[in-house]
Amino acid sequence: MPAVAQVLELAQLAERDAAWKLLRADSAPVVAGLLGAHLGGDERRVDAEELYERIDADLERLRAQGLILPLTAKGYCGEWRSAGFLVRRPSSEARGETLELSPDAIAGIRFLQGRAAPRSSVTESRLASLAAQVRRLAIDTDPDVSARIALLEEEIESIERRIESLRSGDESAIDEDRAIERVRDVLAQAADVPDDFARVRAEFEMLNASLRAKIVESDVSQAAVVDEVFRGIDHISDSDAGRSFAAFSQLVLDPALGAAFEADIRRILDRGFARDLTSDERRALRAFLATLKGRSAEIHDVITLFARALRRYVQSQDYQRDRVLRTLLREAQHAGVEAAAHTRPWHPTFLTLDLSAVALSSVGAIDLHDPAEFAATEEIVTQTTSLASLEELRAIARETEIDFDELTRNVNNLLAEVPSCTVADVLARYPATQGVGSVIGLLSIAAEQGTVDDEPEVLAWQGADGVPRAAIVAAHRFTGAVA
Repeated sequence: MPAVAQVLELAQLAERDAAWKLLRADSAPVVAGLLGAHLGGDERRVDAEELYERIDADLERLRAQGLILPLTAKGYCGEWRSAGFLVRRPSSEARGETLELSPDAIAGIRFLQGRAAPRSSVTESRLASLAAQVRRLAIDTDPDVSARIALLEEEIESIERRIESLRSGDESAIDEDRAIERVRDVLAQAADVPDDFARVRAEFEMLNASLRAKIVESDVSQAAVVDEVFRGIDHISDSDAGRSFAAFSQLVLDPALGAAFEADIRRILDRGFARDLTSDERRALRAFLATLKGRSAEIHDVITLFARALRRYVQSQDYQRDRVLRTLLREAQHAGVEAAAHTRPWHPTFLTLDLSAVALSSVGAIDLHDPAEFAATEEIVTQTTSLASLEELRAIARETEIDFDELTRNVNNLLAEVPSCTVADVLARYPATQGVGSVIGLLSIAAEQGTVDDEPEVLAWQGADGVPRAAIVAAHRFTGAVA
């Protein structure tokens, strides 16, 4: 592309691209930091009111650091939504709205995060992965069957030589540094996959809007779209994006692939080098497949919703009214263009238009007065005040809250003696001082910072009432110090 054309194209992109707007904004650190923390992690969509509360708390702390931030969280979110950084959607679980990052905002925030914590540009595992992909592409695209067979036979011979090396003891497992490098390279590639779902959803929204626009067009050439929808053809699923997503979703939901993937993750986390991974890295490995399945199901629901709405839009004849409205608007615009040649905008028209002065408000904003709420149904008893006992307050706190500090200390003390242990091992060494609360606390810590095996184990403890109890659960194992 010539330099001038490229400059003009980038100039147009700078005007319409939200990612570019975010990068050149004076408040880019605030936008990327707040939205990346609250919407860029495992939680991609948050109720609007809840997000306002979180950001308001962060704004107070930032103001204490000397930053000038005059607006409230609601005001800033309104600006960011207008700028294209946030997408507002109706909540499917309760009345209200949710907010999530737009695909362009995700791209901008990921770029800034990459600049703040740059990844290693060249690693052995990355080069090996590229070489393997190039070789696989060369084999799969070779039209010569004999050549493809020869290349595959070379791979078989290479695998057999490696098996012989393993049997003879000439090849050992890779060292821990290289293993951690490979894991982190995998995590770096996996971090980009969930973000792709936002772009996929945006593509389907644009496709849905395009199909509706074609249906509204009254030209004869667009009648084919209406006829096909009447015959039950699903244009959303049959599009290039729909077929591509269907193939991806089928791969993600393959039960054999999912079981093998989760088994491989468990084996990796059981290795000694996994102790050097952070808790966030271990959590990302465990939750990766579940995240893919959840986001895939969400996109599938969106495709189904769009397809049903499009079919209902055509079958209910609503598009006919939209066609009439479109025709009237075009006629009005055409008349305005003709009138502009001889009539100035400020020329009196001698037309009177009565506008309504009735204030519009939501019925949901009305708070009804209920006198029964203020009626005292029982006699008010005056209580005498007394000094609170510190020991009683501590006992109440232990009854209502799980003592995670005690549980963490017990786990780490046991791990100082053995390389790994299960929840049952911890309970055998340290009794459950809070009964089932201690058991739940240990399982919660293990699920977040340890591993979960397929094999069952029996947990035994004594309840707060002194009665022995037991439960059979999947084995929860601690492989490293917990925090």
